[in-house]
Amino acid sequence: MKKNIYLLWCRAIVVLLFALPFNNSFAGKKDAREYYQLTVYHFKNAEQEKVLDNYLQNALLPALHKLNISKAGVFKALANDTATDKLLYVFITIKSVEDADKIKNKLNEDAAYQSSGKEYIDAVYNAAPYTRMETIILHAFPLAPKMQLPQLTSANKERVYELRSYESATEKIFQNKVKMFNEGGEIDLFKRLGFNAVFYSEVAAGSKMPNLMYMTTFENMQSRDAHWKSFVDDPFWKKLSAMPEYQNNVQHIDITFLRPTDYSDF
Repeated sequence: MKKNIYLLWCRAIVVLLFALPFNNSFAGKKDAREYYQLTVYHFKNAEQEKVLDNYLQNALLPALHKLNISKAGVFKALANDTATDKLLYVFITIKSVEDADKIKNKLNEDAAYQSSGKEYIDAVYNAAPYTRMETIILHAFPLAPKMQLPQLTSANKERVYELRSYESATEKIFQNKVKMFNEGGEIDLFKRLGFNAVFYSEVAAGSKMPNLMYMTTFENMQSRDAHWKSFVDDPFWKKLSAMPEYQNNVQHIDITFLRPTDYSDF
């Protein structure tokens, strides 16, 4: 009799636990941080650029919107006019790493996408729409878990989006730089100075690792220069960057100035 009462009591506890909202701290942390997919197209001439623009504007972005990816950013490097290796970036938010494959499968099943993107999809080997493409998977920082849409008022042709990549010598040293952004207060400093960041992230998969990437935005280049001057002159940054525990945690920095296309979602 006692055994039966004990079993009934255990079952009641299990039922109660599953009936409660699943909102413990571990689950919250797991769900809080977004993943991002950054696709980089390398191209060399106006013909390739035209095919890419047509594909992205009329095929890919409409298809992504149907998949409830409403904010896809498309950007071109400001240096494209004179560069031999011209760059175009496509940025989207994904729920998980597995989402990248799911999106690809959904696109393959989308007849409208296949039709609108035919010129790009069916390009022949000696008339490819790009020289190479690469995909980078990013994981949002703990203290910046969600993408933020930039709050800018200037025209797209005036805006400056600054994409930064910080490479570290080892994984442990890289984590030290990530800590500097989060617990160290670097993200808070960017917020206080109005850098209007879109995202801060660790590179989970890419050609250059270990590294982190983040994007800040400005009304124009003059605003960008003024913001960075205020950053390097700020007493908090001077104190933070001089701390012994944060020395030599970045080995190489790449800075790419971007401008959103007319059809970009932000």
